[in-house]
Amino acid sequence: MTPPPRSLVFATRNANKAREVRALLAGRFGILTLPEAGIDIDIPEPHPTIEANAAEKTAVVHRLTGQDCFGEDTGLEVAALGGAPGVHSARYAGSPPDDQANIRLLMQRMQGVADRSARFRTVFSLRIGGAEHRFEGTCAGHIAPLPAGNAGFGYDPVFIPDGETITFAEMDLDGKNRFSHRRKALEAMLALLDQTHPPAAPQETGP
Repeated sequence: MTPPPRSLVFATRNANKAREVRALLAGRFGILTLPEAGIDIDIPEPHPTIEANAAEKTAVVHRLTGQDCFGEDTGLEVAALGGAPGVHSARYAGSPPDDQANIRLLMQRMQGVADRSARFRTVFSLRIGGAEHRFEGTCAGHIAPLPAGNAGFGYDPVFIPDGETITFAEMDLDGKNRFSHRRKALEAMLALLDQTHPPAAPQETGP
C-alpha cells in the first residue's frame, strides 16, 4: 500500500502558481494552498527584497498553523530598466494587482529600447521543523516585441526564455516548466527535504 504524500502548506492564494508547483512535485507532496488550509487572509509583501517577502509569507503561515510550509516571491528583472519591476512586479502598475495593466506599463517603458534582456527570479522560503531555508531559481530570456499567447499568467505573454522563440504564454505547462525558475528553486528545496525528511516506505499489506 502506498503511503499518503507528505503534506506542506503553500503560502499562496494564486491558483496558477499552485497548479505549476503541483505539476512539478508530481505527487511527492500533498500541497494545501492558503484557502485549503483555512487561512482567509492576504499575506502582505511589505519588504524591499524578494527574499524577505518570501520569508514573510512562511513566517505568517507557520505562526497561524504550526505546520511545515513554504512560500515564494518572484520578480521580473529587466536589464534596461535597472532590474525593474523586480520586487514590485505584482503591483507594477499599482494596486490591486492587475496583470494586463502591468504588461501595458512594461511595454510602454520598453518602447524603442534595444536591450530587451530580462530574467525571472524566484526565491522559495521553506519552514520545516521550525527552521527556515531559502532556495533561488532564475530563468534568463528577453522581453518580446508584443504580447503573445493565452496560457500562463503574470508577465508570461511578454517573456521569451533563452533558447526559445515563443513566450511562456504560448507554451503548455510542461513546456514552460522545462525552463521554469520555480522548477529550479523547487528542485533545490526537494533535495533538502529528501535529506531531512525522506519519503515513508510503502506499507505492507496483509496476505
